[in-house]
Parts: sequence; structure tokens; C-alpha cells
Amino acid sequence: MTTADAVDREVAWLNASGDGLPALNTSAGGPFGNIQGYWPRTPGRRGTNLFVMRRAITEHRFANIRRMATYQFELKLVWPLSSGQGRAEDDQRAFDLAVDKVLLRIGGYPGDKSHGGRFRSVAEDPAQVTVRFHDPAQSVPPEAEFWAEITYHADDIEFTG
Repeated sequence: MTTADAVDREVAWLNASGDGLPALNTSAGGPFGNIQGYWPRTPGRRGTNLFVMRRAITEHRFANIRRMATYQFELKLVWPLSSGQGRAEDDQRAFDLAVDKVLLRIGGYPGDKSHGGRFRSVAEDPAQVTVRFHDPAQSVPPEAEFWAEITYHADDIEFTG
């Protein structure tokens, strides 16, 4: 068992579609043109981006040789001012709708919070997902973008070692 592929597993879940949950990738009808792991050296501008980062790993040891890793994921969402109407309010409303779809996908299915078996559970311990929106007065003038971060935790599959 490795902790190194946790970001890739979460990106695969966020890119999944056709499973009854909202699609996030534009290729499947979702709002984000790019969903990828890690922050790129030169992030694309003027596009809808969702970047997955892992901010912390905590290993819980129990029963002598059994361990379970818990990850703190942080999603960085970048949403351009692009309605074409010059109304930032319309783009902020569209961003809110996109964030809602991300929250529904993170929440998973009723009774199955494993993100399709990729983890033991996601957003269950602690049972919270936090969204922090950047102040648009700070991001719209220089970059013409809206920004938000979503943080939550995922428990990995138990392993021995």
C-alpha cells in the first residue's frame, strides 16, 4: 500500500462521470475544463480549473501492526470572469453553481463515502467539508478570476507494516 497515489485516486473520482453524481469535467458536461492533481508551474489562465493537492498525511497506528493514513485534501478552484456580459455577479453565480457540483461529488453516494472504493471513507472523519472563497475585490482586478479552496479529509485503506 502506498500513500503516494492518493491525489491521483481523488483526481480520478473528480473526473468520473455517468455514475449518477454531477460531472465536473466539461468533456462530460461539467463546469471545469481542467481537473488535475498538483499546482502546475504555469497554471492556465482564462479557463475553469480545479487543482487537487494533499496538504497533510496523518498515520494512525492501531492493533500493533495495522496502520491507516488520513489525508487532508485541498482543492483550488479558479473561475474566470468570462460571461461576456461584463457582469461579475453572473460569473460569481456560475461559480457558486460549480462549487455546489463539487460538493455533491465529494459527498458521494448515500451510504458509500469511499469514492468508488478508492478510499475507506471521504469527508467522514471529521465529517466536514469547508469552502473558503477569496475576496473578489482582490482577485478580479488583477487576474479577472474568482478563487476558492475546498478542504476535506479522506481515510485510506488500512495496511500492515
